[in-house]
Amino acid sequence: MTGADATGAMRGVIAALAAEPGRSVLALDFDGTLAPIVDDPAAARPLPEVVGVLGRLGARLGRVAVVSGRPVAFLADRMGTVPVELIGGYGGERIVAGEYRLDRRLEPWVTVLEEAARRCRVPFPDGGVEEKPGIGVTLHWRTRPERADECADLAERVGADLGLVAHPARRAVELRPPVAIDKGTTVRDLVAGFAVAGFAGDDAGDLPAFAAIRAAATAGEIERGVCVGVASAEAPASLAATVDLVVDGPSGLVEMLTGLAEEIA
Repeated sequence: MTGADATGAMRGVIAALAAEPGRSVLALDFDGTLAPIVDDPAAARPLPEVVGVLGRLGARLGRVAVVSGRPVAFLADRMGTVPVELIGGYGGERIVAGEYRLDRRLEPWVTVLEEAARRCRVPFPDGGVEEKPGIGVTLHWRTRPERADECADLAERVGADLGLVAHPARRAVELRPPVAIDKGTTVRDLVAGFAVAGFAGDDAGDLPAFAAIRAAATAGEIERGVCVGVASAEAPASLAATVDLVVDGPSGLVEMLTGLAEEIA
């Protein structure tokens, strides 16, 4: 996409969401979208401008939500009091009226995931195992690329033994319960009742959300859907062909969000 094409695409996305702000919904991924990718997952922070611009959008759009594979408590810590919905575990966790809620379908898997984390830490006592209570267990190899195959093999073995499903992630593999919850199912529910819906994401885990936006538009559940890809060296090859606009990393998304906030001010 040329510079002129990208500028036109950004204007089109902004115009669609700004036409009737109260009837528009915008959902966004966190890692790689609002926050730059870092070696240590616990160190991830949104760009400094994110909280302010989302606060402006949350006050004007019909709905703004952050939808992430992260635990919702992590999102709440990073996003502060910004008036947007925080949805963790791909949709399995929410904070509703100040109360934490875990999807009931995940409740039977809480102790199973604890056992999975324990088993994964045995061969990886020096780190790389991220436990997400009630959601999943992620084995990271970003800082230890030579352990990629070992992590993948371990996840397959533990998953098969405990009935969990291994999902490829960005330089990681995640064990999750066999429950039909992903960003696609979550976003499809979020956009119901709105005229225009948008989603922004950067990774393979965001592809179901883009597909959900397209499906909702095709089914007539929304009048228009817009999909924004956030470029990075690790983005899936199919991302550009899936979205209406590709922005240059989280800073490029902030530019788009700022333009949207100014359009509806």
